[in-house]
Amino acid sequence: MMTIHQKVKLKIIFKFILIFLSFIPGLNCQTSQNINILFINEVGNDIAQKAFEVAIGYIKKNPNLGLSVEYTLVEGNRTDSKGLLESICTTYAANLQDNKKPHVIFDTTKTGVSSETVKSISAALGIPTISASYGQDGDLRQWRELPEKKKAFLLQVNPPADLLTEVVRSIVIYMNITNAAILYDDSFVVDHKYKALLQNIPTRHVITAVAPNKQAISEQITKLRNLDINNYFILGKIESVKLVLESAKKEYFERNFAWHAITQAKQDLTANIENATVMFIRPSPDGKSKDRLGTMRTTYNLKYEPEIESAFYFDLALRTFLSVKQILQVGAWPPNMKYLTCDEFDGTNSPDHTIDLKSYFVESTELPTYAPFEFGKGNVPFNGYSFMKFEADINAVTIRGGASVSTKLLGTWTAGLNNELKIAAVEEMKNMTADIVYRVYTVVQPPFIIRDESAPKGFRGYCIDLIDAIAEIVKFDYEIKEVEDQKFGSMNEKGEWNGVVRKLIDKQADIGLGSMSVMAERETVIDFTVPYYDLVGITIMMVLPSSPSSLFKFLTVLETNVWLCILAAYFFTSFLMWIFDRYSPYSYQNNREKYVDDDEKREFTLKECLWFCMTSLTPQGGGEAPKNLSGRLVAATWWLFGFIIIASYTANLAAFLTVSRLDTPIESLDDLAKQYKVLYAPINGSSAMTYFERMADIERRFYEIWKDMSLNDSLSPVERSKLAVWDYPVSDKYTKMWQAMREAGLPNTLEEAVARVRNSTSSAGFAFLGDATDIRYQVLTSCDLQMVGEEFSRKPYALAVQQGSPLKDQFNNAILQLLNKRQLEKFKERWWKKDDISAKCEKPEDQSDGISIQNIGGVFIVIFVGIGMACITLAFEFWYYKLRKTPKIISNDEYNKFSKPGDMATMKNNISFGSGGLIDPSGNNLKSRNPPANNFRARF
Repeated sequence: MMTIHQKVKLKIIFKFILIFLSFIPGLNCQTSQNINILFINEVGNDIAQKAFEVAIGYIKKNPNLGLSVEYTLVEGNRTDSKGLLESICTTYAANLQDNKKPHVIFDTTKTGVSSETVKSISAALGIPTISASYGQDGDLRQWRELPEKKKAFLLQVNPPADLLTEVVRSIVIYMNITNAAILYDDSFVVDHKYKALLQNIPTRHVITAVAPNKQAISEQITKLRNLDINNYFILGKIESVKLVLESAKKEYFERNFAWHAITQAKQDLTANIENATVMFIRPSPDGKSKDRLGTMRTTYNLKYEPEIESAFYFDLALRTFLSVKQILQVGAWPPNMKYLTCDEFDGTNSPDHTIDLKSYFVESTELPTYAPFEFGKGNVPFNGYSFMKFEADINAVTIRGGASVSTKLLGTWTAGLNNELKIAAVEEMKNMTADIVYRVYTVVQPPFIIRDESAPKGFRGYCIDLIDAIAEIVKFDYEIKEVEDQKFGSMNEKGEWNGVVRKLIDKQADIGLGSMSVMAERETVIDFTVPYYDLVGITIMMVLPSSPSSLFKFLTVLETNVWLCILAAYFFTSFLMWIFDRYSPYSYQNNREKYVDDDEKREFTLKECLWFCMTSLTPQGGGEAPKNLSGRLVAATWWLFGFIIIASYTANLAAFLTVSRLDTPIESLDDLAKQYKVLYAPINGSSAMTYFERMADIERRFYEIWKDMSLNDSLSPVERSKLAVWDYPVSDKYTKMWQAMREAGLPNTLEEAVARVRNSTSSAGFAFLGDATDIRYQVLTSCDLQMVGEEFSRKPYALAVQQGSPLKDQFNNAILQLLNKRQLEKFKERWWKKDDISAKCEKPEDQSDGISIQNIGGVFIVIFVGIGMACITLAFEFWYYKLRKTPKIISNDEYNKFSKPGDMATMKNNISFGSGGLIDPSGNNLKSRNPPANNFRARF
């Protein structure tokens, strides 16, 4: 057996001999070496067969290669291993019988059981094989643990499509992509890469074949989007790439999506889409090989697409032929090589010959047609790490209106495993990334979420400030929407969820935002972050009790008929007193001579009687009483009547103003449960509803347990007697409350609940049971609502994410950072304690407060009315006095005319006397500054 050193020396000597003989004139040294090839191809891999045939034609047209190739073709289906096995064994046996022993198997099966069948036969029968199957070291199961001798002649070289898939890994690493969908057509094989392609990279990814038609592709992309994927890689022919792009909806080309098209074709990318920028990756031939590639296309008709694939199969076949030729020519081929048929192989008699095909294959000097080959060396295995080392251009293709308007070269990528991208346009490359935009669903509930069209996202509130702060830490953007049913999520009897929880389960939302309570049943289907808000319980909201205020409230102490009776008694007593004083022989007006020396002389006319009765009801008193006994009895009776009326009025006024402020019928949940006038209910589908429903269900279960125990015949009489009680041992408080809630009707929204509360009273109407934060905010921003009782069933608020989402840990860290910086307290201060949020309400009346001006202000109006009437009376008096009591000055002659007594009385009514003389009724002064001697001043 020759050593490797001896083989190399023999090869060099052989080359020198050929060179020397070529310079001898007239000597034809181009001897033709015959080799036999068993060509095994996969059905559908036509390009491999055509490239192989071109390689045969190339050898025939170049006799200087000194090579003659005969081959036998065997085709098999990828999934029919049995049929392929029989076909190979039959063909192989026929070749041996015809003395056409194959020197090598040229295997172009791609993957699957057909490829493994070929590997199994070649390894078992010891036939040198060059395989172009897909897969890295370990993917070829039948060649995993080959002996060293067989490793030298059982060789695999990865096709370009197998290496081009690795660019996905390089892009994901370079751009730090966290999610990806990889779609491929039949021009790529990625069955073996489901685990290995993005192994040890924290990227959620889905690898799937492209659907068969446009409608199916559209549904496929929608499903992938629902899996929270916004980075898409399309591996396939140009036609497949175009079909996928045209099947995607318009919104899938927005800034939060990234599209990558990877193909072996050399055509430009076009698609009938309105506006999109796609990263387009395609291989390009080596600069040194472009001339040879052109020659192959024009001279040898190597025009099959994809160009890189046909060139690969051509170079692989040609290199195989030349390697076998060299082995044969240098005598390194075993002279008596043992060939076994499939029937002769028993599992233990595999040929043990030495053929160093690998060395000659690697050292072949034939020029590459597209790009040079690179082979595994040293500690790197040959199989799985040998490939055509081509370069792929990375372009940014902008499509507008169905046409490619610009193509920008971003960089290149060299084929290999774990090769990095070579980026020239760094900034443009950054623009190709999909912005991290999370889908947020929420429920509007102030102050956590407030709808505001002027806000950047259309919403503002405590939770908006929170998510913005988290976004600055975690570095992402978001789009926020309301759920259609305005519910956070509850489960029905069928186990189906609604609201925000449903969106998270269906992968239609990434984050659930709002005042969402952490509940055990919710945690079975979604994940919650650490709480961002204090424990919040359920409490009661009712309308604020208020007594109607009136300026004349002091008049409402007595009923109207009582006031009318008092007025009637006042007028009747005044009239009666006037009658008694007029007709009593002992009254003052009938005994003036008797009371002539008295200091107080009072004649009780009707006017004076009215005044006396009025002033008798005041602390001032009525003044001098009548002189006659009958009049005094009437006055005393009136005094007694007035004393009783005033005392009763004063006492009732104080009680009336106090009792109106003591109306507090409900102060706790127990008070609410014990009464029936006020209806009550939580929001339908809320956590409060779930609480009461479950408490009622627990009470029912406890009752069933107690009943089963009480009616258990297996218990002894003593044990049963211990269960016999007169009182009901299990509380039915929540059962009755839940029944009352269902009868009252559960409001569907918070707005509906608040409206029902406002339309009620504190003693009859509606009370709302809900989260304390919602109720506290309603009370803060309204002046007609109040929060009643203590909180119960306290639970924290947290952000909701999909189950298993990596956002949970990221958000937890961000919330803890905000908590340590006291940022959450600042948010609470902003949305709960700012003056611009709270309503400017008047201070409600308290038992310790005095009587308000709204209830006693009528007294001041009475004063102003009295003063006004007094002013009007004064003016009338002045006018009356001026008009009816004006004096008149007359002359002596005129006086003589009135000398008679009757005439004198007439004159008294027509003249007046003044210090300046006589004045006539018209006001003219009849006395001159120096009056005549015959004038005089009349006096009466």
